[in-house]
Amino acid sequence: MEDTNDAPSDLTSGWLELWAESTDDYSIFALAPDGRILTWNRGGERVHGYRSEEIVGQHFSVFYPEADRHSGAPETALRSAAESGRYLAEGWRLRKDGGSFWANVVITALRDRNGRLLGFGKVVRDVSDKKAVHDAALESEQRFRILVQGVTDYAIFMLSPDGYVTNWNEGARRIKGYTERQIVGSHFSRFYTPEDAAAGVPMRGLDIAKREGRFEAEGWRVRRDGTRFWAHVVIDAIHNEGELIGFAKVTRDVTERQEAAELLEQTRTALFQSQKMEALGKLTGGVAHDFNNVLQVLRGNLELLESRHGRDLWSRDRLGKAIDAVERGAKLAAHLLAFGRQQALQPIVVNPSRLLRNLDDLLRRALGESVEIETVVAGGLWNTIVDPHQLENVILNLAINARDAMPDGGKLTLELANAMLDDGYVAPVPDVPAGQYVMLAVTDTGTGMTREVMERAFDPFFSTKAEGEGTGLGLSMAYGFIKQSGGHIRLYSEVGHGTTVKIYLPRSSEPASDPRPSIVGDIKHGKETILVVEDDLKVQSTVIDMLSELGYVVLKASDAQQALAVIGSGVHIDLLFTDVVMPGPVRSPDMARQATQALPHLKVLFTSGYTQNAIVHGGRLDAGVELLSKPYSREQLAHKVRQILGLGEDGARAEDEKLDETLQRPLDTAVPQHERRRILVVDDDAASLDAVCELLTMSGHIPEKAADPQVALEALRLKAFDILLTDLALPGISGIELARSAVELSPDIKIIFASGNAMSERNDLGFEWTALHKPFPADALLSAIQATSGNRDKNR
Repeated sequence: MEDTNDAPSDLTSGWLELWAESTDDYSIFALAPDGRILTWNRGGERVHGYRSEEIVGQHFSVFYPEADRHSGAPETALRSAAESGRYLAEGWRLRKDGGSFWANVVITALRDRNGRLLGFGKVVRDVSDKKAVHDAALESEQRFRILVQGVTDYAIFMLSPDGYVTNWNEGARRIKGYTERQIVGSHFSRFYTPEDAAAGVPMRGLDIAKREGRFEAEGWRVRRDGTRFWAHVVIDAIHNEGELIGFAKVTRDVTERQEAAELLEQTRTALFQSQKMEALGKLTGGVAHDFNNVLQVLRGNLELLESRHGRDLWSRDRLGKAIDAVERGAKLAAHLLAFGRQQALQPIVVNPSRLLRNLDDLLRRALGESVEIETVVAGGLWNTIVDPHQLENVILNLAINARDAMPDGGKLTLELANAMLDDGYVAPVPDVPAGQYVMLAVTDTGTGMTREVMERAFDPFFSTKAEGEGTGLGLSMAYGFIKQSGGHIRLYSEVGHGTTVKIYLPRSSEPASDPRPSIVGDIKHGKETILVVEDDLKVQSTVIDMLSELGYVVLKASDAQQALAVIGSGVHIDLLFTDVVMPGPVRSPDMARQATQALPHLKVLFTSGYTQNAIVHGGRLDAGVELLSKPYSREQLAHKVRQILGLGEDGARAEDEKLDETLQRPLDTAVPQHERRRILVVDDDAASLDAVCELLTMSGHIPEKAADPQVALEALRLKAFDILLTDLALPGISGIELARSAVELSPDIKIIFASGNAMSERNDLGFEWTALHKPFPADALLSAIQATSGNRDKNR
């Protein structure tokens, strides 16, 4: 080192040289009080580019840019160090070659024991890399502020490498609720739910972004006021020359989208459930139809046997057990139809509170003393429109299910209240309209259901009970009935805490009406004529026997076309008793409509095990339609027929006295032996031919069928007949020509013409004849036969 006149010798002492020469990472040198360089080290050569001999003795301002020298920055630095003892700064400095670098500078004032200023020690470190990173971050932040400060739809902010918020945009303030002053400097984990924060979710996202460059996820986030929102989050790592300088984080509130997605999923699930139920409903409805026909044959024949052998106690006991089994089968079929929404409902406006009150005693008997029952009815309860008998069955089934879920006893709560289902509630339920409903809740304190059980609870035949303890049709029946009634049903359950079934039925503004009371009393007989239309021949035969035993005159047809032919034949009919589902091109309702047009006095009673919407629309039996559901008992049939035909004081129709005395006697003795006639009946319509012959047989006469004139002529040649009953319009030859041939073969034969057109009086036929105008009643036919016997009412 060089000695100067102004420099004390101790500045160049060995300890300073040793300290300065110990490193080449820093420029370490001594300054005279006036700023001249006194010493130099290897670090100074590396940092500034000067060798010792080139720089010692020069003023240290040589390292400052020209602008800083002009502003007096070097002198200010020395003055500050002298006054405070140390001067710390960063700034641009110059190298020997004219290049610049960012320097971290420390100038320390050196004084003797008396406080006299001896000079300065100066340490300079090249921190250009740090400056570049700093500038990049600053530039990035500035660009960030310019780009995102006006964005309000997204929360956009930056984080330090360890997750602290460094800036904040307007969108972040709107979405998260914090102002910039409230949040900058806080750790971003405060935006996460306590559960996610405890699980380390925030820092995991930063780690992934640091490792992979980007992290993207969705989840719940927390606003300043504690509310939650569903957020879509993107975190991008920001690097400068490979060094992480922070993160850019974008958060978007997608709660509405998430809710829409959840709603869509709920709707899809509900639609799938609805389609599944619809498909199962069609399947079970078809099965129930065939099953009910089988049950009808069984029940009808069992009751016919009971009527004949019921006095024998052994037989009556066995028949009773068999009939009970049929009853169980009928209930099973009824549940299948209810699930499939194929019941023929007869809804009326009911007061649900009154209906529930009327069930109170029945429920208490069914549930037993171990179950406490509480009924809660809200004030101002609305009426609803529903089939009351079916609703009672649903309530009873739900109560029994609740009882079974409380084997050690518990509490059953039945609650009735008005309810409004808004658009938001019904959005995921495709077949439930928004509006006003009456809500019935059935709640138990039982074992509850798991989620898996709840998902299958409405499926038919699904049951958690042991085999033989339940059919698995209780809830499915309730589901189908409520849906068919235009309502809605929801299930809420928690294992160990019980179950609630909520039923929503449409509100009615009409006054409540009383349900029609069931007909009770002895079985009523009758004497009217009933046309039975049934394609299942076994069912047909059974029903004919049941009605005949009740005293009715019974005609039959196997399809709608045959039935129309019988009706068109002119035979008197009081009641059309027809199955709803029939084969052939003509539907039963259409056939019934045509029949009542031809015979205005005709009453119609439908029967079916499955309606297929033929007489049921909107889940309701069509207005004015009477239905007897299969399988029905002899007693139900008798009461329903009498209900349709009307009851007199003696249990028969008031118009019975108009019937011919012949039909009022037992069929096998309707006509005395000496008055019976052999009658050749000619008609090319097979159904009409069968009907007329059936009626003649039941009246005691002996008919023979001929479907065309040639067969009739052959029969006339081979056999003797008392009467020829022929249609006028026949294939090949007319009824008049056939009658002439008959008279030629058998001059004593009597002629009766049947025609839809009136026959004019004429004298050129050459034989006596009587005419019947189609459609003709039974008494007219029998009167015509009697007239031919007594030569009365003859046309000449």
